[in-house]
Amino acid sequence: MASWGRYSRNRFASGRESQRSDALASAQAALNVLSREIANAGFGIVTSDGLGTASNGIVVADSTSNRIHFRTNVDNVGPVGGSTVVATNDSGEDITYFFDAPTQSIVRYDPNDTPTTSVVVNRISNVTFQYFDYSGINSSGVQVSTPTNNTGRVRITVTVLMDPVYGQPNPSSIIFTSDVTLRNASYMLNQY
Repeated sequence: MASWGRYSRNRFASGRESQRSDALASAQAALNVLSREIANAGFGIVTSDGLGTASNGIVVADSTSNRIHFRTNVDNVGPVGGSTVVATNDSGEDITYFFDAPTQSIVRYDPNDTPTTSVVVNRISNVTFQYFDYSGINSSGVQVSTPTNNTGRVRITVTVLMDPVYGQPNPSSIIFTSDVTLRNASYMLNQY
């Protein structure tokens, strides 16, 4: 009878470690995908200020702590110079990421792709975005609640709530965080 108890504990421990490994892999995969695309936000897009100033690509009016909408001119199509370049009509150039609570998924929406909506990763408990603004020559970044035209860095936090495990402290969660520098933000371009 003692060996059955040991077997049962080992099976629970094995199941818990397998679940933890799956959660870690899911969260890391989500961060990799989001980080890569968000870092390129604003590529090939300039403002209409007459100076050809770079844009960070974030659609300010449609981005919050639980959603980020950004544009990238991957094909670099449009007029060059001081006029606005916002030709973001191709796949991969107008993207929104958000957390869908009913399906526990991070969703990618691209109106120029087929299908327009796809799941990046599921079994996620939450995703949040924090924005950091930079201005002036030697700015260290100021956290703001919603993005602005001065946002130069985005912090992505992915949380995975683990399923309860008998005999273990519950609930247990895993949190991954990634800071993404927006390479095409005006402040970042002025640093090189």
